[in-house]
Parts: sequence; structure tokens; C-alpha cells
Amino acid sequence: MKRRQWMQSALSLAVAIPTAFISLTATAQTYPTKPITMVVPFPPGGVADTVGRPVAEAMSRYLKQPIVVENKGGAGGGIGMAQVAKSKGDGYTVLMSLSSLVVLPEADKILQRAPMYQVNQLKPIARFTADPTVLVVRSDSPWKTYAEFMAYAKANPGKISFGSSGNYGTMHVPMEQLKSATATFMLHVPYTGAAPAVMSLLSGQIDAVSTGPASVKQQIASGRLRALAHWGEGRLASLPDVPSLKELGVPIQYSQWSGMFVPADTPAAVVDSLRQAAKFAAQDARAVGALNASGTSFMYQDAADFDRFVQTDAKEMSALVARIGKVD
Repeated sequence: MKRRQWMQSALSLAVAIPTAFISLTATAQTYPTKPITMVVPFPPGGVADTVGRPVAEAMSRYLKQPIVVENKGGAGGGIGMAQVAKSKGDGYTVLMSLSSLVVLPEADKILQRAPMYQVNQLKPIARFTADPTVLVVRSDSPWKTYAEFMAYAKANPGKISFGSSGNYGTMHVPMEQLKSATATFMLHVPYTGAAPAVMSLLSGQIDAVSTGPASVKQQIASGRLRALAHWGEGRLASLPDVPSLKELGVPIQYSQWSGMFVPADTPAAVVDSLRQAAKFAAQDARAVGALNASGTSFMYQDAADFDRFVQTDAKEMSALVARIGKVD
């Protein structure tokens, strides 16, 4: 009797283990079974959008399902970031974010308000780009060089206005760095994204912006905007004639990176599928060509390396935001 019960239990276990394995494998093999939404937390035309669209197109070919880009601007990107952070972790809502992702929760602390999200609510999939921001003015402005720009800023506190994608965003933070390093005061005008800020610069409503090369390369090439300096190290391949601030004696740097995230509770099998699709996109000739044409290029990091990068950047940005303090 005992032998029969033992044999029945063993048989049940033998059936259960393969069934569980098949179920897990099937989940990995069947994802995705419907379109995926890629939330870009800024209006069309900015860096996240410029990177996100060719990446989404390439990943959709790999995954054999459409990836639909949804622009959801506001609060310096915080509204769209919070939406994904609080979404269901099923792989059907992903985030294409910029480096402001790690800044905004720290800014909320400074402003003594409840954070819209926490960084640990999101899981990194891949980093795609990492560009220093570039200081640009209109070509008809009186400033032909950074030295002329800074001389005017020092002699005329508050007379130069600069636009950004929102308080503590990737266009605001580098300008606050510059103001602090040079003991100058310039007027900050926040917008909902890079594209509206650049349009306001072109129309003469503001005097300058600091943004990723992809947001302004075409306007620089057409002669409508002039690049004065950048926040990187050495010269940029896309703008070889533009000096870095470090070259000009201002010891500051800032990188505007873009990367993909999913809600933290997304299953490992789904994360792996997205990782493979992201890696495919970073090597895809069509996507590479689109990014190169826009003025940026892939600086790909897979999930593990990107996770470490994000953690390090979060610590550095926390210290930077604390130094900047509360801003209007």
C-alpha cells in the first residue's frame, strides 16, 4: 500500500515539474502577444523622442509586435516616468527616459513634496546614448564665443534667459552648474520639453539653451543656431569645432543619457526578451543611421552595466541637486 502511494506521489511530482517548466518557457516564448507602448515622457522632437522612435521601430521588428510611442510630457518628464513606474509589470508598458529620471525624486526632497516615483520602482533594460549637453544661442545673437556670452552674463545679471525641459531636468541642471561655477545669474524659463524650448530660442523668446546635440544639430548645420561650448570631455565628433567647458577653464561636466526601463516587478523572462530586442536595436543599421543623422550615436549598455551606471549617477546627481538647492 505504502509502495503504491509512494509511486503515485513520485508520478505526480514527475508530471508537475515538466508542466511548470513548460509553463515558464511558454511565457518567455509567447511574449509579446500584443502591441507594446513605449512612453516617452517629453513632447515630440526632444532627445528621448529622437532616440526612442528608431529604437522602437527596430525592437518591433525583432519582437514581431508593434511598439507604439506615446509622448507624455509634463513636470520635467516626471508625469510619464511615474506612469510607467506605477504600471503593471507585464512588459507591455516600457519607458524611454533621460537622465532626469534619477534627479527628479531628489528634487522632490529639496522641495519638500511627495515624490512622483522612486528610482527603485523601475528596472533598467538598456542604455542607448550618453551625450554631453551643448550651450547654443541664435546665430544672430551678439555672442560669437563662450567668452563673449559669459562676459555679458557677468556684466548684466538676469538679462540672459535660458529655456529648459522643466525644473531639475536635463536642460536645467547643467545651466545651474554653469551659474554656480561662474557666479552668474541667468533667468530660467521652464518648458514641457526640449523641442518647445528650442522653438522658443529660435523665435527669440529666450536667449540660450543647453541640450543634447540631437535636439539642435540640424539648426546648427542650417546656421540658425550657434554652439558655444559643451559639458563633455574633449571634442565631440558631431561638433568638432565646439570647445568643452573644461577646455575653457570651467571644471564642470554633465551627460544627458537615454535608456529603457520597465516596472520593477516585470518577470525575468520578459526582461530578457526586451534586453535581446534592445541589443538588436543598438546594432541595427537602420537605427544606427537614424541616430547618426540626428547628431548622436549609440553608447549601448546592457541591463547589468546600465543598472550599475544608474546607481552611480543617482548618487552623483543627489549630491549635485543638494548643492543647487531649491530653485523657482
